[in-house]
Amino acid sequence: MANARSAAQTFASQSYTHPVEFLSRVANASFDNMLKSQSKNYTAAHKEYQRRYGLEPPPGFEAWYEFATANQSPVIDDFDSIFNTLSPFLDVSGEEVVETIQDAYHAPGSDLWLCSFSGAQAETRCEHAYRTFDRHIASSFNSRLGDLYGVSIPDIKFLVNHLDEPRVLVPSPSTRSARGGHIFGSERFRLKNLSGRPVEDEVMKYCESQRYVFPQYGNGTASAGNVRVETCGLPFVADSTSAARLCQYPSQSALHGLIARPQSFRLIEGLVPVLSTGSLATMGDILFPSPAYMEDEFTYDEHNDFEWSKKRNNVYWAGSSTGGLASDEGWRNYQRQRFVALAQNLQKPEKQEHVYLRQIDGVVERVTSSFLNSRLYDVAFTRIFQCGRAQCRDQKSYFNLRSWANKDEALRSRLVFDVDGNGISGRYYKLLASKSTPLKHTLLREWHDDRLVPWVHYVPVSLGMEELPELVTYLTMTEAGQRRAQEIAGQGRDWYSEAFREVDLTIYIYRLLLEMARLQDPKRKVS
Repeated sequence: MANARSAAQTFASQSYTHPVEFLSRVANASFDNMLKSQSKNYTAAHKEYQRRYGLEPPPGFEAWYEFATANQSPVIDDFDSIFNTLSPFLDVSGEEVVETIQDAYHAPGSDLWLCSFSGAQAETRCEHAYRTFDRHIASSFNSRLGDLYGVSIPDIKFLVNHLDEPRVLVPSPSTRSARGGHIFGSERFRLKNLSGRPVEDEVMKYCESQRYVFPQYGNGTASAGNVRVETCGLPFVADSTSAARLCQYPSQSALHGLIARPQSFRLIEGLVPVLSTGSLATMGDILFPSPAYMEDEFTYDEHNDFEWSKKRNNVYWAGSSTGGLASDEGWRNYQRQRFVALAQNLQKPEKQEHVYLRQIDGVVERVTSSFLNSRLYDVAFTRIFQCGRAQCRDQKSYFNLRSWANKDEALRSRLVFDVDGNGISGRYYKLLASKSTPLKHTLLREWHDDRLVPWVHYVPVSLGMEELPELVTYLTMTEAGQRRAQEIAGQGRDWYSEAFREVDLTIYIYRLLLEMARLQDPKRKVS
């Protein structure tokens, strides 16, 4: 036990480079290169678009470039998430895209908002078959697009997902080419309500045909860019691409409630353009900034923050048990429940094994111990729900609950944990903007993945969390780790102020609208 407690401390004075240090150095170099490589004029931006995507930019791209540069956007070229999710729709004509949008909206049980954007007025209006509250979808577009009044953007219609969970499964390229736009005979898409049921087989059905570049996990090394990093078998995340966690490691799908038993899951299989705030890497939702980030509960106020030296030297999280429907014992494997159980040291010692790293006689060894320093964790559930009666009772008995938590309590800690619920976590931007270090545990892609870099702006945590005890110990109990944590907190905070301004979200949505307008052009034929 004593060996485990001192394991990470040995790295502060020894020549061996802790994986956190190596990963951070490589990531910082990569981020610096990304910033330096951004196009400096329109000609360069035009050529870079052609190089990346193999076709001409959409109409209005030059005006977009002028708007982006006039507003000092630090990112000009890295919008791959937009093109990657929209490119499959080049397989069908603009006329078919428009027809599919109408068909999907009117499909029984689709639960989609149909939004209309007026280019002349820079205004968005949304309608739903039966809902009246749009979860601030229209207002988020209007607040972020108000500066585009008078900018030439065509009128377009688009679908927005009402649910937290992602919606769209795009068939593989081979399936699309073999069957054309009508993948299911006369139907363009199929809609399945899989709420409360395992969805692993559905969301992973096209894994074999999808070409993913996987990070290396579990074999003693991690791949950061072209550099291999020694991790002693702990799954430190070098590349946050979440596809590997599904397609390369299907056995881990049970470790996330969204896959194991989602609260809501209305799957649309087919080429249907739907905007969502988050998506699995195997799915094809078009990503847009979540309206939740605008809500008062998730807004950062510097007056409620603390200087690093005055923060508690621990990791903090408090929240509800969302993330999946607990209708059997499977809740023990859901992401939030596993994290809280680990942090509260709830497993019996004989069943609890944590791995730490220690250097002995110049050799780095894995030290396995049941010990977890509970003083480093301030973690609790404040509400148990989304469960059957028996499962709610069992969780309330198992976990040490907290009745209430101030919305700014996390800012008292140096390390702040952020984890998926039913969908993306709305508190993430608040944590990025703060003077604390975000530890991010997610299976979902968001629009900002092109510009947020793990180990530069936040600390990524693997799906299984096997490395978390060593990670937290290193970042809190060693001088080198504390310096690195403070550096990441500062870099994330600075980058948030530079690349996540309201105008930066406007720039992203503006470019997204141009790409969607091209797809819907009735004159556009199949590429």
